[in-house]
This record gives sequence, C-alpha cells and structure tokens, in this order.
Amino acid sequence: MGVAMEKKAQHSAVLDSAHVGDIKGALGTVRLDDNAPRKSWWARIRTLLAIMGPGLIVMVGDNDAGGVSTYAQAGQNYGTSLLWVLLLLIPVLMVCQEMVVRLGLVTGVGHARLIFQRFGKFWGAFSVGDLFILNFLTIVTEFIGISMAMTYFGVSEYISVPVAALLLILITVTGSFRRWESSMFVCIVLNFLVIPLAFMSHPHFGPMVRNTFVPSVQGGLNSNALLLIIGLVGTTVAPWQLFFQQSNVIDKRLTPRWMKYERADTFIGAFVVIIGAAAIIAATAFAFQGTKAFGNFVDSATVANLFAHHVSRVAGNVFAIVLLNASIIGAGAVTLSTSYAFGDVFGINHSLHRSFKDAKGFYIIYAAIVLVAAGIVLIPNAPLGLMTILVQALAGVLLPSATVFLLILCNDKAVLGPWVNKPWQNVLGAIIVGVLTMLSLILAATTLFPNWNVTVLTEILAGVLIVSLLVTGVFQVLRRGKAAERDSVEDLDRWTWRMLPLDDLPKAMPSRGTAIGMLSLRAYLVIAVVLLVVKAIQLALGHTV
Repeated sequence: MGVAMEKKAQHSAVLDSAHVGDIKGALGTVRLDDNAPRKSWWARIRTLLAIMGPGLIVMVGDNDAGGVSTYAQAGQNYGTSLLWVLLLLIPVLMVCQEMVVRLGLVTGVGHARLIFQRFGKFWGAFSVGDLFILNFLTIVTEFIGISMAMTYFGVSEYISVPVAALLLILITVTGSFRRWESSMFVCIVLNFLVIPLAFMSHPHFGPMVRNTFVPSVQGGLNSNALLLIIGLVGTTVAPWQLFFQQSNVIDKRLTPRWMKYERADTFIGAFVVIIGAAAIIAATAFAFQGTKAFGNFVDSATVANLFAHHVSRVAGNVFAIVLLNASIIGAGAVTLSTSYAFGDVFGINHSLHRSFKDAKGFYIIYAAIVLVAAGIVLIPNAPLGLMTILVQALAGVLLPSATVFLLILCNDKAVLGPWVNKPWQNVLGAIIVGVLTMLSLILAATTLFPNWNVTVLTEILAGVLIVSLLVTGVFQVLRRGKAAERDSVEDLDRWTWRMLPLDDLPKAMPSRGTAIGMLSLRAYLVIAVVLLVVKAIQLALGHTV
C-alpha cells in the first residue's frame, strides 16, 4: 500500500487504507487523481461503466433463492394479483439505497460502525447481532436453493453444496476487487434468463398491466396473504442491502465526486430487480393457471418440475438455472455484507483489494459463515422449511427498524454535513417506515387475534398512518426555510466534503422525541418478532389461520 494512500486514509474517517486509491471496477478504471470533467456522453458512459457495480449487485443479489421462491409462490398461489406490490417497492428501493449511497461516499465508514458511533453500544450490538442472525439464516436458504437446483439436474446435494461453498470462497479470497466484481457481473447477466422464462409461459399482458396499477389480492386478503406480502417486501428490500452497499461503495473507493454515477447505478439496479421479480411472478402465474398446481405452492424444486411438466423441459431447466444463479449471487453478497460489518466493528482489515495474508480475519469470517451454512443444509431432517419461511418474513419485520436508523443518520449534520436529507426525502422516508410498520403490525395483530377482520384493521391502521404522515409533512414544511438557508451556505463544498474521523465527531445529542421513538422501537421489535415466530411455526406445522 502506497504511503500517499496511507496518509490520505489517516486524515479521513476511512477505517481501512485499502479503501483509498484507484477505482478498479469490472468494466473499467478511474485513477485517484482523475479530476477531469466528463463533457462528452462517451466519457460519461465510460465512467458510469467503471463505477457501476455496487448498485446492480445489491439489487440483483436480492433476487436470491428466497426471492425466487417468494416470487414463484406469489405467482403460483395468487396469479399476477400481487404485481402492484413490486411497483410500490421501486421508490422504496431507490429512496433507501440512495441514502445508503450518500452515507457510504461521504463518510467512508460502514453502516454498522456508524450505528455504534451515533446510537451507542446497545443499538450497535443489536444491529450487528440482528444482521448476523438474519444474514446467516438467509445464507442457509441460498444453499437450500443450490441444493434444489442441482438436485433437479440429478446432482447430489452432498456434491453440489460443498462445491458451491468452495467456489464462493475462492471467488472472494483472490485479493482482487475487480475479479470478485467480474464474477458477480456474470451472475447479473444470467439473471436475465427470467425474461425468456416468462415468455415461455405465454403471458397475457392485459391482466399484468391491470394488476400492476390496481391493488388486489386474488381470493381476498387474509393473514397468509399478508405474510406473503411482507415476504415480498422483506425479500426485495432486505436489511442486509443497507450494510452491503454502504461498505461496497467504500471498498470500491468511491467518493462524493462520483455521487451521480453511483446513484444511476443504484436506480438502474432497482428497475432490473423489479423486472426480474415480475417476470418470475408472471411465469408461474400463467404456466400453472387452470392446473391443479395453481394455489398449491410447495417449494422451488417442485416449481422447476412443474415447469418441465406443464410448459417444457427447457422451461424447467431455465428455472433451475435461474434458481442456482440467484442462490450463488445472494450467498456471495449477503455473506460479504456480514464480513464487512465485522471488519468495521472490530477494526480489522476488510477490503477485497487485500490479499488473504493482509486480511486474514475478514476472509476467515467469510469462509466460516459459508462453510457452517452449507453444513447445516447437509444435516438430515434439519428444519429447512421453517428457516425459509422465517427468514423472509423476519426481514420484513426488522426492516422498519433498519430504516429508522438510516433516516436518523441521514439527518445527522455531523455525519453528512451538506449531504443531509432534504425535507422531501424525510417525507418519503417517513412514508416508507410507516407503511412497513403498518404491514408488520397487521401481521402481528392477525396472529394474536385470528378472528379480527383484516380488511377493517388495514383500513384503521391506514387512516392512522395517513394522519401521522400529514403531521410529519407539516413539520417538514415548517423546517423548509431553515433547510434552504443551510444549503445555500454549504453547497459550495458539497462535492469535496467528507465526514471527520470518528474520534473527532461531536457527541450525538438525540432529541426527546427521538429517545421516546427508540424506546418504542425496542418494544415493537420484541413483540413483532415473537408473534412472527409463532406465525411461522403455525405455517410450518400446517396450521393455517
């Protein structure tokens, strides 16, 4: 590592000096001292290609094994009636991940470390512990997906799972960010196989367009449908995404100068992931419509065999390949987000630019998580079905808390300076948190009181949400004048402003409202998680509500 890079890292909040240097992406390089303006479209496109990666990978990585399973279940059991959920998730993805991009590029510090620094040890330990448990369960589901996909092709899980685990480790410990990102780009390209899969099922575009813009639930709204909707939210907008992209843009050595390009990367990725999800829903909806399979989802392996039986052998093969590919990119990204977080919190070298010798702890953590998760899948009679059900819904329940942390950090002037949220961004963030919390509360209430009218409950909570959002909106409007004055002064150094080293930051001083909100959040998480576990066990045992 060069002396100049070491000194540059020491004078900023960047925790690993390997995070400073040339941008070496799969599709190009941008030198550290490259300050030339991009005047032509060709120059801008070349720069975008070099920078592109974190946004695409985090989004496509969310179409993982659990995602493929959840989208297939939505299509097979409810037709295309839940496509409207995906449409609503586009702005959610954009808003949440754009805030993550700003935090990463401006601070140079991972999400977990910022939570420790600004919220204290309790919430820091909670965020890392929550991330580890949820990520570990998610990685187990990725290996379940690998096992199912390769079993379809006649390969034993005792061969496919260990080989996949070894492949994931070898891809990551090469000591080259560019080689790792290139392998992820191969998975991104294979992700587009969902498009021909959808056309093989002969979709009808009229119902698809109508169900995309007109909310409905085929068969009516009930607690099981709500669990699936929360699963769709949890698998499409997962907490690990926040930790992964913030650390990955730092590891790629991006700074505020490249903000517009990384935002473009993120927004492109948001559309790619939603198109892929919609294609899977459409494929299963039209392939099984009018058959005995419709409304009787079992698992992804069964879906592959049903495609082979009802559509063609080629369609079954394509679905199995999609599942395998999704499992690999999901396992790689989710595991890496955990390793990044541990590196941030414990102060060890944590960069894909480093060799195994220079970052033993970082790579050992990655390898250990992969190997243990793979080992669990090979244990006879392991409760894999329960894990698969739990992980998606648990992500949906925990996402509101992760989004609350994100919103508060993006309003912390010591952290983001001139890059703090605008009033309209806070309003959108409040809407997102409110809707996610409402879905979680509905699930909790219908689990505890199964005879409650779900429709009436949804209408009541929606009314409460609207009133709360109106109050929030008025508050933001009153603050707009002050925000405009602040921006006019600070926008001058907007593109070069970086957060101070963590030890030099002023102490966070939460308001009384924030303190009360954090206490309420603790209570909400305890109740919601306990009730969700009850619901997941009920479904796993076959007791539907």
